[in-house]
Amino acid sequence: MERLVTRPGQIDQALVNKYSGNGPRYTSYPTAPQFSEEFAVDPYIADQTATRLRDVDSLRAAGRDALSIYVHVPFCRDICYYCACNKVITRKPGAARRYLDALRQEIELQAQLHGDHRPVRQMHWGGGSPTYLDQAEMTELMHELASNFSLLDKGYREYSIELDPRTVAEGGIALLKGLGFNRVSLGIQDFDPLVQKSVNRIQPLGMVRKLVEQVRHFGFRSMSFDLIYGLPHQDRFTMEATLDKVIALRPDRIACYNYAHLPERFSSQRAIDRLSLPTAAEKLALQEQIAGQLQTAGYLHIGLDHYVLPDDDLAIAQQRGDLQRNFQGYSVSMAQDLVGLGVSSISQVGDYYVQNARTLDDYYALLAQGQLPVQRGYQISTEDKLRRHVIMALICNLQLDTSECKIPDEGDFWQHFASETVQLRQLQSDGLLEIDAGMLRVTERGRPFLRNICMVFDQHLAPSPGAANAPRYSATV
Repeated sequence: MERLVTRPGQIDQALVNKYSGNGPRYTSYPTAPQFSEEFAVDPYIADQTATRLRDVDSLRAAGRDALSIYVHVPFCRDICYYCACNKVITRKPGAARRYLDALRQEIELQAQLHGDHRPVRQMHWGGGSPTYLDQAEMTELMHELASNFSLLDKGYREYSIELDPRTVAEGGIALLKGLGFNRVSLGIQDFDPLVQKSVNRIQPLGMVRKLVEQVRHFGFRSMSFDLIYGLPHQDRFTMEATLDKVIALRPDRIACYNYAHLPERFSSQRAIDRLSLPTAAEKLALQEQIAGQLQTAGYLHIGLDHYVLPDDDLAIAQQRGDLQRNFQGYSVSMAQDLVGLGVSSISQVGDYYVQNARTLDDYYALLAQGQLPVQRGYQISTEDKLRRHVIMALICNLQLDTSECKIPDEGDFWQHFASETVQLRQLQSDGLLEIDAGMLRVTERGRPFLRNICMVFDQHLAPSPGAANAPRYSATV
């Protein structure tokens, strides 16, 4: 696959004005706002029970022998003003005890549903902050998972955990290695002191550097940094300085997320002065600066917001065509079925998306009744599968071969998407998309507008953004 190299250049204000708006990040399709509380759980359970009873060979033939597991730990000791995650802020000793007890119950229910014979090739602990748990609690949680699922001790597995550098205890990195994690993701966000103060996340460079040294000492397979652009008081000078520090620490992967300022939805964001935020044009300039500076330093821009070293598994996966994007961002496709555990977690299993209760009270109440803590979900249609393939090909591979699309009744791609053609031709006219010989390719100029390109194929975006019941998405630019 030919790689696009994004270089900073003059910002086209007309394109910013034209395409600036709100839209999904496409960590799934359909996206979470389409999940319904009217979702019927019983058919989902019956389908998974039938899958569990199938022999391993038939599961393997269907590509569903392996599992991926996500575990959500919602607790944090301090509030980060920008945060849009499902979290509980507390410093109360033992606050996680009740949650771990409930999580144990859910783990047992999910294992009964999906079986203990399917190898768990991928696992990710996110939050909140998983390192809120003390070392005994993390050990207990991993033991519960190992007792109910088929965890692997293989070099190819991908077991990762998100780290808050401020909460990693002495000896914590050694413990994580011993528990079987081989990848870590550090929440950096920004190194500038004023930016850190403005979002209430103070973590000096020295603290992060010490943690990086420990990760390397214990031989983790991969280390990732999470950064955010669009935060208060960020400009090209502060961003350049932050990226210089990041490049010097040389993580294998860097995720640079576009800050979504939605104070009407996330109350902590009301502590951020909106006048200190970059404008849409300034954010686009920051995005281009990030792309240029990281690629000059040898990183590959593999998708919407991820940069990796050339020998990283994500770069190799993109070359092979099996890079995927899900609720944890970009990853290697190692298992079709993702089982989410914990409050608000989302599972993607077979033809279903199912989401657990989004508040602790509801989560506890459902488990107290002996039920899976599922609160809403969505069953994927044939049309959804087609559009998901199109969107994921564009967002993962930056191109789409229309001959690989399974059109109902073996129809023609352009006939099926006739209503989208006008928008696609406009994107082509604006230089964001190339269309030729059955291929759609995102251009270098189109990279900052990748979400807008994907939105063309999203049939669930109606009603219009101004409608009272329209989902609330983040800014695309």
